[in-house]
Amino acid sequence: MELQRSEDQGLPERKGQKRKLEEEIQEEREISLPTGDARRALLAEVTAQVTVLESAFTWRESDRSAAKRATHVLAELAKNEEVVNVIVEGGAVPALVKHLQAPPCEDGDRCPKPFEHEVEKGSAFALGLLAVKPEHQQLIVDSGALSHLVNLLRRHKDSSISRAVISVIRRAADALTNLAHENSSIKTRVRMEGGIPPLVELLEFTDTKVQRAAAGALRTLAFKNDENKNQIVECNALPTLILMLRSEDAAIHYEAVGVIGNLVHSSPNIKKEVLAAGALQPVIGLLNSCCSESQREAALLLGQFAATDSDCKVHIVQRGAVRPLIEMLHSPDVQLKEMSTFALGRLAQDTHNQAGIAHGGGLVPLLKLLDSKNGSLQHNAAFALYGLADNEDNVSDFIRVGGVQRLQDGEFIVQATKDCVAKTLKRLEEKIHGRVLNHLLYLMRIAEKPVQRRVALALAYLCSPDDQRTIFIDNNGLELLLGLLGSTSTKQQLDGAVALYKLSNKAMTLSPMDAAPPSPTPQVYLGEQYVNNATLSDVTFLVEGRRFYAHRICLLASSDAFRAMFDGGYREKDARDIEIPNIKWEVFELMMRFIYTGSVDVTLDIAQDLLRAADQYLLEGLKRLCEYTIAQDISLENVSSMYELSEAFHAISLRHTCILFILEHFDKLSARPGHLHLIQRIAPEIRNYFAKALTKPNPHKLRL
Repeated sequence: MELQRSEDQGLPERKGQKRKLEEEIQEEREISLPTGDARRALLAEVTAQVTVLESAFTWRESDRSAAKRATHVLAELAKNEEVVNVIVEGGAVPALVKHLQAPPCEDGDRCPKPFEHEVEKGSAFALGLLAVKPEHQQLIVDSGALSHLVNLLRRHKDSSISRAVISVIRRAADALTNLAHENSSIKTRVRMEGGIPPLVELLEFTDTKVQRAAAGALRTLAFKNDENKNQIVECNALPTLILMLRSEDAAIHYEAVGVIGNLVHSSPNIKKEVLAAGALQPVIGLLNSCCSESQREAALLLGQFAATDSDCKVHIVQRGAVRPLIEMLHSPDVQLKEMSTFALGRLAQDTHNQAGIAHGGGLVPLLKLLDSKNGSLQHNAAFALYGLADNEDNVSDFIRVGGVQRLQDGEFIVQATKDCVAKTLKRLEEKIHGRVLNHLLYLMRIAEKPVQRRVALALAYLCSPDDQRTIFIDNNGLELLLGLLGSTSTKQQLDGAVALYKLSNKAMTLSPMDAAPPSPTPQVYLGEQYVNNATLSDVTFLVEGRRFYAHRICLLASSDAFRAMFDGGYREKDARDIEIPNIKWEVFELMMRFIYTGSVDVTLDIAQDLLRAADQYLLEGLKRLCEYTIAQDISLENVSSMYELSEAFHAISLRHTCILFILEHFDKLSARPGHLHLIQRIAPEIRNYFAKALTKPNPHKLRL
């Protein structure tokens, strides 16, 4: 049985990289939306700076200095997201876009250029901050920013490389990142404006901050845009990105692995190219990075690689990925655990990897993650366990560490996880035979008591009915479950009760209707017309002062009690009139009606009295009918008294029904007074019940 999954179904969502562009600000600032006078003052300030920008588009030193200050002021204001709308309202966008390019030079290239690149850098920085709000992205693009930003990426080709050139290139790349963030049309516009080739070239720039900024932009542009992905690959970005994976600078390899991750997402052909270019080993190496973000991206990427083919799954494991992935399962970082479980889940779908992951220490932490309140993490863990359960060598370990109980007791958040867990249990159940079963029986004999009990609990759910006698009678499994019922731990008591109830459902149990022995002689039914009919009557019963006419031949055939009465040495043998004490007329009449017809409608209000009479006169068929009716009325409030009733009148089927009711509703009964005493009373009968049910030859299941 395979759990059907498309290649990228369940893939953790990748995101385009959005930059806040506030590297010098380390702590959160208190921000508030300006209102009233504060808003008017802010708008006036923005308007003043816009006026400066509109009038200072020249190479004059005073104008360049004023423009630089204006872009700086607007950028500082834009760091507060709550005032971005006011900045845009004040007309800042067109003015800033205008200054993304150098002003015209009257004397050509020979004119002095004060603050060269500085104003453009400030404008790109401010626009990048404004683009953090998605509603302003299109306005900035429509104002003509993209072509200018793309040109800024090439500044180093027209000028000597200086700190100012490096800064303006970095700010331009960052601005493109924010403009294209989760905006598919702008991603496409960036490609059409020619932005991808210069970004790819910048991956080899000498300054690492520029490399990082270029990679961040490519990461965003590649996210869910196939045309952009293809162009990035066509521009030969892969060799450089793979080299960046080996960088000692965490910021570099984090961006590089992010770009590659977005390139291969839902793109099988690119995935193959990335692997062919040699990405696998450096990505595995990032699992040991000191940067948790790089670890997360590497684990996610390995999960995507593992979906390629079975050989790739094996290669990932052979190259050392399993150990660090398992170590990540213990991390306090929820996202890191989510990505590692995703990767392990993909790897665990290969037969060769399953035992290695389990015996490498992956089984227990994956089981613990089933308790996570994070739906994605919980599902990834469940899917990984589903894979591990496919290997026979893992089944005993699953059971030994309590995995079956965790799967059964877990509170799963989404339906897909519930379905996955159900398939895992089914997969385990299918493997409980042959050498797996022999190993489990061995553990049940020689392991420590907690392990023995876990094995017995699991087998109660998973074993085949054909193996139940071997497990629970011949190998002491029943005593282990009964021992749990007598535990001082409420949880263990409940586990034992639930397992016994499950075992009773799987076992081919006796039905109350099968419990009565056949009559020693063939039954004769005279029919309804002879009930209390004086015709041919040869015996009369006196019940509550009233006569009831009967026929000896019918009574003799009905039960051993009447045969003893009429054929034995009792005084009733030759008596014409026989007094019947301590029985109500309506009860006696129903009993006789059953004797004459073989059937009767038993109502709840008379069932207990009729049961007493049927027991007294050894009418097993009538007893079964009474027990059936009484059993329909068993509840939490009366099950104890019903059990006492079954003991008083030897009502075996009613007693068994009480036992099963107690096991089924054990959790609710455990909160009631007298619960422990009741369990102690019924324990011997539970043992007898299961001993009989599990050893009966050729059983058939017919439940009361």
